[in-house]
Amino acid sequence: MPAGGRPTVRSRRLGNALRRYREAAGLDQPDSAEAIMKSVTKISRLESGQTSASALEVHTLLDLYGVNDPAEREQLLEWARKSNERGWWIDYHRTLRAGYLHHIALEDEATYIRCWEPVLVPGLLQTPEYTEAVITTGPRCISPEQVAELTKLRQERRRRIEEGGAYFAAIIWEPALTALLSQPHLSTGQFAHLLEVGQRQNVTIQLLPASASLIAGMSSAFWAFSFGVEANVEAVTLDSPAHTNVVEAPKDLAHYVNVFDKFRSAALPPDTSAERIRNLLEDGTPHKEVKA
Repeated sequence: MPAGGRPTVRSRRLGNALRRYREAAGLDQPDSAEAIMKSVTKISRLESGQTSASALEVHTLLDLYGVNDPAEREQLLEWARKSNERGWWIDYHRTLRAGYLHHIALEDEATYIRCWEPVLVPGLLQTPEYTEAVITTGPRCISPEQVAELTKLRQERRRRIEEGGAYFAAIIWEPALTALLSQPHLSTGQFAHLLEVGQRQNVTIQLLPASASLIAGMSSAFWAFSFGVEANVEAVTLDSPAHTNVVEAPKDLAHYVNVFDKFRSAALPPDTSAERIRNLLEDGTPHKEVKA
């Protein structure tokens, strides 16, 4: 079983690729099982991402399927070698819901992350002070020790973009920021951090204007993840007070891609968004739109 007790992004992608190559070669699962001297059940679980395979097993299967492209072979072998790696977030498993752990696993393996957030500053962009305030204001009754642990976890998550491991595109509804003006002990550091992070080559921050309330109402917050060179969305997560749900059905993913594109088209350009955040930081006043 892959690390964490459930399919990982790598194990699922490896299994899907091996299944496609097997079918393209006109072979069935018993043929594959015979080649690596394992059961048909092993092949079935491998192709569904429920179990891992050794690099030698993958090498043998790729030979059987006639996969000769060096780059493709190396990528699949790399997934096999890392499919059992223990994620750093497993240390927090006693504090977090299983769905949230899955979100972090997706986030940690993604190469392109999109986020729409109408109410809060996205987790990957939060300062520790803001995170602590959000956690302690939430509906869960948690101890001070757990608050400290969850705050630390969210800062650990920030490393993914701070180290350039993924491209991050965030769209935030403007009222999520203007609402902070009544709490300068949180807003000053948070606005300054957004301006700093927004200068990174791998980070894009856009504000959806407060006036775009009808567009903002199209969807609650969601995160979309892509893996590999292409920015095709392969998973979306939706958070609620009780659950973190993962969406992977192609038709549903297409819906969220379309919604995100609508948000991005209606949002302010990154430079204009930064100007508005800077205005909030320096003057403590939201942008006032001129009526015709």
